[in-house]
Amino acid sequence: MGLLPVSADAAEGFYRVVEASYEKRSLAISSNIHPSGFDELMPKTIATATVDRLLHHAHLCQTSGESVRLMQAQNGKGTRPMH
Repeated sequence: MGLLPVSADAAEGFYRVVEASYEKRSLAISSNIHPSGFDELMPKTIATATVDRLLHHAHLCQTSGESVRLMQAQNGKGTRPMH
C-alpha cells in the first residue's frame, strides 16, 4: 500500500477488506507511507475510516535503514539471469 494513489473504487475495496476483518481477525498491511499519509493515496473520508479501523488494537512496526534489496542489486547479487 502506498506506491501510487489508488482509484476511489480501489480505496473503497481496501476499506471493505479492512472493515470485514475489523475486530474479527488479524490483518497485516505493509506500506512505505505512514498511516497518517493515507489521505494522499485515497479520498480523505475513506482514508480516515480505514486508518481508524487499522490502528484500533494495532501493533505498528516502523522500520528504517537502507534497503537490503537495493544494496544487493547494487552489488550484483540482487538478480539472476533468466535461462
